[in-house]
Amino acid sequence: MKKQRRASGDGGTARHGEIPRVVRPAQSTKSFGRTELLIAGALAVTTLAVYGQVISHQFISLDDDVYIGDNVMVMGGLTLKGIAWASTTFHAAIWHPLTWLSHMVDSQLFGLNAGGHLFVNVLIHVFNTLLLFVFLKRVTGARWGSAIVAALFALHPLHVESVAWAAERKDTLSTFFGLLCLLAYARYAEKPSRKKYALVAAWLALGLMAKPMLVSWPFVLL
Repeated sequence: MKKQRRASGDGGTARHGEIPRVVRPAQSTKSFGRTELLIAGALAVTTLAVYGQVISHQFISLDDDVYIGDNVMVMGGLTLKGIAWASTTFHAAIWHPLTWLSHMVDSQLFGLNAGGHLFVNVLIHVFNTLLLFVFLKRVTGARWGSAIVAALFALHPLHVESVAWAAERKDTLSTFFGLLCLLAYARYAEKPSRKKYALVAAWLALGLMAKPMLVSWPFVLL
């Protein structure tokens, strides 16, 4: 009888004279708390500090003239005629209407100020870095491992071309939609539904309209 009473006391209610212990639920490894927000802030600030210098850069002779400087439709800004052109043209031997539209918006805002165009690339790259961190943290639960991978993604020299070259907007923009597609698929995999699956398809479609190379993205989802 004594053993039974002791066991029941340890399992739930406190014995006479003892201070009851409050058992706090364990924090989910997928949660996004204060530490994760600090890491995200550090990633954003570091990425901006490294790539922010592109504000003083100029367009280059390789493709920047084809995409922006000598492109009458792009330099005309965002217009109905421009939207129709972007939706149907294979100018520069590629179909990527969203990329054309983003260049049109930049041209309307910044004209031929290359620094403005390039800084938009930087901002997209910052968002891509944060999306990658959020995605990895969600699917692995590894806070610091996800942060390290996101930092390597942000600062790897291979990304200099994509960020510091105006004509490579298609690369940063397609990556943005591709990462949103991965996040949407992670939610779908946890609790499948038609709406979640449709969101995955929508992000993928937008990514393809930024750069057709994302046609291989479904294999990543496997």
